[in-house]
Amino acid sequence: MDSEKRYAVVTGSNKGIGFEVCKQLAANGVMVVLTARDEKKGLEALEKLKLESGISENVIFHQLDVTDQSSVDAFADFIKAKFGRLDILVSNAGIGGAVVDYDAFKAKGQLVIDSHENDWTGMLTETPALTQECLNTNYYGAKRVVEAFVPLLGLSKRPKIVIVSSTMGKLKNISNKWAKGVLSDVEGLTEEKIDGVLNKYKSDFKQGSLEREGWPKYLSAYMVSKSALSAYTRLIARKYPNICINCICPGFVKTDINGFTGFLTVEDGAESIAKLALRSDNKTTGCFFFRDEVSSFE
Repeated sequence: MDSEKRYAVVTGSNKGIGFEVCKQLAANGVMVVLTARDEKKGLEALEKLKLESGISENVIFHQLDVTDQSSVDAFADFIKAKFGRLDILVSNAGIGGAVVDYDAFKAKGQLVIDSHENDWTGMLTETPALTQECLNTNYYGAKRVVEAFVPLLGLSKRPKIVIVSSTMGKLKNISNKWAKGVLSDVEGLTEEKIDGVLNKYKSDFKQGSLEREGWPKYLSAYMVSKSALSAYTRLIARKYPNICINCICPGFVKTDINGFTGFLTVEDGAESIAKLALRSDNKTTGCFFFRDEVSSFE
């Protein structure tokens, strides 16, 4: 094992922002593991990356389903056997939690950014099953991966966790006062309390009382999952002070999760994530970044 070589894992990286993060980290000399739930798509992405970048020695593929604990555990065992440690974890895997008619959305001339202010009537399909899948991927999936890799990150000289969140998950979008209070209480925050918020949300969704209870009316599963993820970032930054842990919104990027309605290219979006992962400063931790700048969780 080369003690000077850095090793990175990027979850959900067979396309979009994650794919480009792999490319940029590899271009900076980092040994990157590109991951995907679907092995065939992951291997195709690996070949595409090698073809586009000309980089072959710094990228490998391994299957990973963040919603499956056995898959996460097997992947962590692979990294331990292959590299002996991990230096950078980019938790990027995420889904929208809704079926969106983007053709109708584009026809209205609206913007996905600040979507809590848009009228999504007739353009969204949100169900309990989609909600559960979104929370399981965006929040619990990230949590599974972090917990699995903390021991290997602890063996790095400059360990970093970069969690891809969103400004849509800022606390200003959660008008349920109780939930907002729980997620904003950094000193008193626990994983059990975050679970309590998510369980309350799921219960209110099933009962059809989201709006009455103060949850986001549209794209609620995505917003709530990202709010929980940002809160979790602050929690684990306190729990693991020797690991530099931050979350980041890369901006409004053109990806399939928003029907390619964004402003930024995937190259632009990935650049801020890669830069945060490569920062020599390990003291800035427990923060929310909007692209290159520290922002508020509120």
